[in-house]
Amino acid sequence: MPRPAPLNRREDILAAAKEEFAARGFAAARMEDIARRLGISKAALYLHFGTKESLFRAMVEMLLAEALPQVLPPNPAELSAAQTLKLFIPAAMRRIAGGEIAFVPRLIIGEGSRFPELARFYHDKVVSHMLGLIEQLVRRGIERGEFRAVDAHHVSRSIAGGVIIAGLWRTVFEPVGAEPLDLEAMAAAHLDLILGGLSVKENGG
Repeated sequence: MPRPAPLNRREDILAAAKEEFAARGFAAARMEDIARRLGISKAALYLHFGTKESLFRAMVEMLLAEALPQVLPPNPAELSAAQTLKLFIPAAMRRIAGGEIAFVPRLIIGEGSRFPELARFYHDKVVSHMLGLIEQLVRRGIERGEFRAVDAHHVSRSIAGGVIIAGLWRTVFEPVGAEPLDLEAMAAAHLDLILGGLSVKENGG
């Protein structure tokens, strides 16, 4: 008979949930299968997370906490805005297109209409947070005189758009036969376009 998980097994539960949601999606994932991965009873799992939705939310928050240090430089204030973008965009593309979080946006896009509360949660917790960080970076570049006085709100969404399409291409289209995407080349092209449009030209050129 499986024994209930001790209180220090939260990380193990979230790791098992990640494997199950990545393999089956949200709708098809079952709490009993997650419990089985851990060797515990379903009742023991429900002691930690009362619903499948609460478990999914906790998993996303864990993945976000793990991903942010890997896509953002440790001391962005010490770098120029352009330097920060040069580090952020390739790292973000690698994480969203090939890392352990790649399945989450694919899952949200595929199942968000059936589970709008999850789509709203992902928007508020992840998408809005990342867009806010990018917008803050663009505004810092404008304030320092590195970037032109652009609409930072919409520019931040344009910057994120290139990252998102890279992730969708790798996780949705390549598996069904689309031409493989060179992430490094994509990141370099996206950076060239973004910085070329943002940078203040010398001598008015």
